[in-house]
Amino acid sequence: MPVTQIESIAKLRDHVGREVAVSDWLEVSQERINQFAEATEDRQWIHTDLERAARESPFKETIAHGFLTLSLLSALGQRAMSVGGVRMGINYGLNRVRFISPVPAGSRIRGRFTLSALADINDGVQVTWKVTVEREGGDKPSCIAEWLVRYYE
Repeated sequence: MPVTQIESIAKLRDHVGREVAVSDWLEVSQERINQFAEATEDRQWIHTDLERAARESPFKETIAHGFLTLSLLSALGQRAMSVGGVRMGINYGLNRVRFISPVPAGSRIRGRFTLSALADINDGVQVTWKVTVEREGGDKPSCIAEWLVRYYE
């Protein structure tokens, strides 16, 4: 998918209430899951032990950490859209997050970005993105999040 180009922060206002962009697919490999487990010290077997997961997990395979899926919002956003005139973007936090369905190792995910709200702040805007993370071939979203981002001019 091509990256959605938004000319400026001011032009973001035209997109409130609409889906703005959909990212390309991103693979969530076992290697990525293992690296995340090491970085966060969350080495639970359901994420890292292929044999045990095959035997004991209800999913019968390893799955990505929910927080790994959530941490990929920035990467998915960069693959989906670009806002011109932004000097700096800051991850301001999250209002609501739900992990609806698992992301098995080797799956591909993508993000759908809907601009829910936009408010002026000093030297920029604060936006609320409703992000739906879909898994290729999945029947339900993997994650739904309200993501707050501040864009500074």
